[in-house]
Amino acid sequence: MKMSDFTHIAPFRHAKGFSFLRLLNRISAVSRQRRALAKLTDHELEDIGITRAQAEAEAKRPAWDAPHGWRQ
Repeated sequence: MKMSDFTHIAPFRHAKGFSFLRLLNRISAVSRQRRALAKLTDHELEDIGITRAQAEAEAKRPAWDAPHGWRQ
């Protein structure tokens, strides 16, 4: 892992009352959500409107690389 891999963490700092503990909690939550996504069946994925390939691609992303909307 390179130091540049952590550049995606910076947007988390914009949250009011930034704290390192809050950052770790958010990263942990994203990681749990991605693991859960990877475990969904094809039928469940179809219900939420994504393909297996999309789910696998999202699940493989690093936990600190969350979409902007997840950082709120």
